[in-house]
Amino acid sequence: MLDIRKLSFGSFVDALKAVAEPTRLRLVLLLARNDLTVSELTSILGQSQPRISRHLKLLVESGVLLRYQEGAWAYFRVSDEATMSGLVRTLVGWVDEGDPEIRRDLERLESVRADRARRAASYFASNAGHWDRIRALHASDAEVERALLDALGARRIGTLLDIGTGTGRLLELLAPRCERAVGVDASREMLAIARTKLDQAGIANALVRQGDAYHLPVERQAFDLVTIHQVLHYLDDPAAAVAEAARAVAPGGRMAIIDFAPHSLEFLRAEHAHLRLGFSDESLTGYLEEAGLEPVSIQHLVSKGEQTGELTVTLCIARDPRLLVADDKSTRSIQAS
Repeated sequence: MLDIRKLSFGSFVDALKAVAEPTRLRLVLLLARNDLTVSELTSILGQSQPRISRHLKLLVESGVLLRYQEGAWAYFRVSDEATMSGLVRTLVGWVDEGDPEIRRDLERLESVRADRARRAASYFASNAGHWDRIRALHASDAEVERALLDALGARRIGTLLDIGTGTGRLLELLAPRCERAVGVDASREMLAIARTKLDQAGIANALVRQGDAYHLPVERQAFDLVTIHQVLHYLDDPAAAVAEAARAVAPGGRMAIIDFAPHSLEFLRAEHAHLRLGFSDESLTGYLEEAGLEPVSIQHLVSKGEQTGELTVTLCIARDPRLLVADDKSTRSIQAS
């Protein structure tokens, strides 16, 4: 169960004041459903950009909303802080969506979503051939996902961070088992696809952010599970990326790395920007141990296809030992007494 702190009296009053204005409440209703830019909000509400920007500034200053940057674009969303987001979503839940003005806003939001979906589909279609060629060389995505779920077990995850989230597939897969899920990717095009897929799947507890694997835009020691799925082979310093990811793992949390075993498919380096042609078990476990994590399982998924030079997928799970150490000390103390 999450330990949610209470808002201070002043913060609580500031939040209520900020939301208690028609335009600002309409903004919060929209942003509780989607991360949106100023231009998107302007088109939905039919108000001037300076007016919308002033309202957004007040909502950010009150802690109700959060502003973040993706390249040249600034996005807004409901605060990540659990108490504030809980308050906001409770208030939003009391608003009658049948109100004509609110209904129009939500219809225009659907138009914005549809436009995003068209752009994402266009990008995906133009690149799908490259991805399909690689997929044909290794175990199916479904097989990899089943192996990951089996390795994680049936327990709830709590908070999830997916690094290099791409189209957001792991968020779709794991968000139903989480309180909160965050995907980070450097590509705005990929994030557009991920947002569209999350919208279409009706997943409200997951969000995506633009960010660098070496400098993650997330809080430290905050995630029960961190995943790095088919990302390390693109990086020039995988050890540094694993170390940065480990800083986001909560005490007692876990990390899952999925990547290719060593191979000799040079076309992946020449045509698809793979900087590393796979990783040995020793390399992956070494990265994890250097980052302070304890490898607990490793398995290999071999393609059942008939092509030569196929890729083997490695799935490695590690855990943060800090809570385990604390538990051991507590046990010894109890036994001694």
